[in-house]
Amino acid sequence: MSKLMMAANAKGSLIADVDPTGGSLTPGRIRTEVLAGLTVALALVPEAVAFAFVAGVHPLVGLYAAFIVGLITAIFGGRPGMISGATGALAVVMVALVAQHGVEYLFATVVLMGILQILAGVFRLGKFIRLVPHPVMLGFVNGLAIVIFLAQLSQFQVPGSAVASGHGMSGGTWLSGWPLVLMLALVAVTMAIIWVTPKLTTAIPAPLAGIGIVAVAVIAFGIDVPRVGDLASIEGGLPSLHIPMVPLTFETFEIILPYALILAAIGLIESLLTLNLVGEITGQRGGASRECIAQGAANTVTGFFGGMGGCAMIGQSMINVKSGGRTRISGISAALFLLTFIVIAAPLIEQIPLAALVGVMFMVVIGTFAWNSFKIMTRVPLTDALVIVLVTAVTVAYDLAIAVVVGVIVSALAYAWNNAKRIHAKSYTTPEGARVYQIQGPLFFGSADGFAELFDPAGDPSLVIVDFADSRVVDQSALTAIEAVAAKYEAAGKSIQLRHLSPDCHQLLSKAGQLIVDSDDDPDYQVAADYSVRTGVLAGGH
Repeated sequence: MSKLMMAANAKGSLIADVDPTGGSLTPGRIRTEVLAGLTVALALVPEAVAFAFVAGVHPLVGLYAAFIVGLITAIFGGRPGMISGATGALAVVMVALVAQHGVEYLFATVVLMGILQILAGVFRLGKFIRLVPHPVMLGFVNGLAIVIFLAQLSQFQVPGSAVASGHGMSGGTWLSGWPLVLMLALVAVTMAIIWVTPKLTTAIPAPLAGIGIVAVAVIAFGIDVPRVGDLASIEGGLPSLHIPMVPLTFETFEIILPYALILAAIGLIESLLTLNLVGEITGQRGGASRECIAQGAANTVTGFFGGMGGCAMIGQSMINVKSGGRTRISGISAALFLLTFIVIAAPLIEQIPLAALVGVMFMVVIGTFAWNSFKIMTRVPLTDALVIVLVTAVTVAYDLAIAVVVGVIVSALAYAWNNAKRIHAKSYTTPEGARVYQIQGPLFFGSADGFAELFDPAGDPSLVIVDFADSRVVDQSALTAIEAVAAKYEAAGKSIQLRHLSPDCHQLLSKAGQLIVDSDDDPDYQVAADYSVRTGVLAGGH
């Protein structure tokens, strides 16, 4: 993954390469971290406002969530350099809850969502993210890059004319004529500045240079283009403690629990995949359970301070790491800058042209999309190529959680099918006249039928030996298949010996009346922890 991402980011990198570890906290390093945080904070503003509109809540609800979630996860999260805040993946789930029950139920749901995420971290459920195959990760990266791109298209609409949709705002009146040309020109200039800046200096993050130069030019020359303030006013005070005003009844719990489960799952999946992606770029590992707990704590606190909750944001995380952010300082700085914008600097921030922020996000899209995946898809098995395309398409059409689940299921089925075809046997007859079957390949539910077809109870001699030295008995279906074969030989009046089975297989199959030959080199792996025998058929947990 790391080689692919480095190759994918080579053309669209936001700044020159930096030390992946972040180095020691020298004054230069601290300055880089703070400037990276400022860049991220500027990019967070329109995203938080847009996602608040999607969820059907006040813009400050999104901004407070971006501040609180961003701050707590920056301090306690599992991966320095990650940025969290209000996201569209969560907002599209929240909109139905807000529309039916109101914003107070949303706050209560976010609190419960956070508690569920904390429990996921305590029970170390984050480790299961390792089951996500590499093709699914590629589809995730490509899908989110496309989603980020589509979300920026709403900025090319006349401010105030759009309505909430899955990827931001839609249904509004599109810019045309000179306003559209001017908007596109400023986006192009911003992207050009971001591309050129690393070649001239690394003293300032390239995205910040792009935003600053374009903003100064627009304000100085009074260029009439959409600005941050055209989306909504971001001015407000400090977030204050707010207990969700909902009835403390079982009926309320029934309402918010389904939403909380979905939000918790989506938030953790997106956060843990982003954690892996950032880890590949920064050369770090681990921290999945810690990230779950941090995300849960952040959402629990956010729900009590009037925020809409959130999770990791791949776009802003890419801006941060590509701007040089490698420690927790950048994430903390981003959150504090965002709060400063809300409380003090709102009038100034509202003057920033949206075109500059769109240009930054377009560069994020270029740097995030795994361009090498087109070449890779011609070299990998067809199933893996289809998984990459499928996950990308489902991420864009629906949401990340569904895409990842679909990708994992398809990959698992493909793996099971490929392994099911691997079961075979080498057979020979000993000088004493016994028939030996040397089983090769895993024996599990997918290969059980193929296993049964390897034998010839009617034509084999009176003694048959089945050797599992080159196989592995994986599950209860495999044990049942072994019993079924043994029963056929018994019915034909012939003896069968089972060799090189693990101790638990010995126990289970011996109790079922089968003959097992003990060997010093029997394998030691667990197939079942509990069993029962009814009418001669083995039933075991695994």
